[in-house]
Amino acid sequence: MKFEEAHGQFISSHLGSRTEGERKARLERGHRHAEVLFLKNVWWPLRGQFTGLHPEYEVLDWRGRSYFADFAWLPGYVKLLIEIKGYAAHVRDMDRNKYCGELNRETFLYAMGYHVISFAYDDVEQRPELCMTLLRMVLGKYQPAEAPVSRVRLLEQEVIRLTIHLARPIRPQDVKQHFSVDYRTAVRMLRNLSDQGWLLPIPTGNQERTARYELKRGVLNYFN
Repeated sequence: MKFEEAHGQFISSHLGSRTEGERKARLERGHRHAEVLFLKNVWWPLRGQFTGLHPEYEVLDWRGRSYFADFAWLPGYVKLLIEIKGYAAHVRDMDRNKYCGELNRETFLYAMGYHVISFAYDDVEQRPELCMTLLRMVLGKYQPAEAPVSRVRLLEQEVIRLTIHLARPIRPQDVKQHFSVDYRTAVRMLRNLSDQGWLLPIPTGNQERTARYELKRGVLNYFN
């Protein structure tokens, strides 16, 4: 099925499930160019379907006022809100009161169990691959693998996540402490990832042994 057909069915199904009033009118007039572009350039190429995704999703803020998120992903075990933000509306034309209100709303939503992620319109339009990579990493935290994954593979993924989290070259000592394994096992895990091309060894001085590893350039484009 092509995107245009699937998108038409997606919007029709949500329009049909909404009663008359602001919730329905908001979807009719609120599903604008930025939202469609996000679905076409990012969500559809990554997911290939719209299961669990809700456009113009209504939630109440701390004042009891309705707030409509661009999208909500609700697979049943997580509440993820997705916003597409243009520079003009969310930066250039925003005053202090609107800025405070947006931050307060996001904090309140987090307290209510929602996770809010935002994408810049410019990235959705010009750098959709980056958006897909970041979205894949977010969804990967909540989705079980579709096929059985070996314990070794899961450990390797976690080492890569740890390297990203550290934001510096990773050492065997870091792996040792994180997984509560012995030093030799930590070294072996890092060497295996280096042999697979995920990490690059950084020699220490004139010593032959490798004490640190860094992410290979472009790893985030493939990491799930």
